[in-house]
Amino acid sequence: MLENGGETYRVEDTMARIAASFGIQSSHSFVTPTGILFSIEGAEPATRLVRISQRSTDLSKVALVNEISRRIGQGEMTVTEAYGQLAAASRAKPVYSVHWQVAAAAIASGCFLLMYQGRLADVPAAVVAGGTGYYVAATVGRLLSIKFFAELLASFVIGLLSFLSVRSGFGRDLDLIMIGSVMPLVPGLLITNAVRDLMAGHLVSGISKGAEALLTAFAIGAGVALVLTLN
Repeated sequence: MLENGGETYRVEDTMARIAASFGIQSSHSFVTPTGILFSIEGAEPATRLVRISQRSTDLSKVALVNEISRRIGQGEMTVTEAYGQLAAASRAKPVYSVHWQVAAAAIASGCFLLMYQGRLADVPAAVVAGGTGYYVAATVGRLLSIKFFAELLASFVIGLLSFLSVRSGFGRDLDLIMIGSVMPLVPGLLITNAVRDLMAGHLVSGISKGAEALLTAFAIGAGVALVLTLN
């Protein structure tokens, strides 16, 4: 759940509910974006630490974990069955392939341009720049583990394509083409989770997610600014 975009407080609540469903009334958890510490009390107390090294966004898996937790709470699933379904969900591929994600990002880029009062004639330029930039971000993020580099390179590509489209006459309004094209890269879910964690009292997780969102936004802005500076 934490690896696929779930909130910190939701992860802690889910673990507590599952533990209570199996007769463990006294359990404690401490969750951050990069790790989970879970402890149970009883005749044989136990503590386990799990490191979270990779995170992405796949809300279908979050919904699946919620469904498994609900069925456990209602006594409809054993530990073995739950573990099997969770293992299968962990191995499952994303619901939408990269090509569908790129297509959605391209269409969203054109829609964002229109939402910001852009010209209809600039939509093709935003679609091309936004789709290409998202593909670069997805590819680089999969190949390299350097944080924020994928967003930096993707926004640079978006800025370069936007500039070339205006220079060649394919587009007109450089600013709106750039703004519309980078919107699919904006970490909206991360910002939302940061605010929700802060409101739930999880200050460490909320602040760390907020800092990550801020640095991601900075990387996006730096890539675009680099193009504007060079040209």
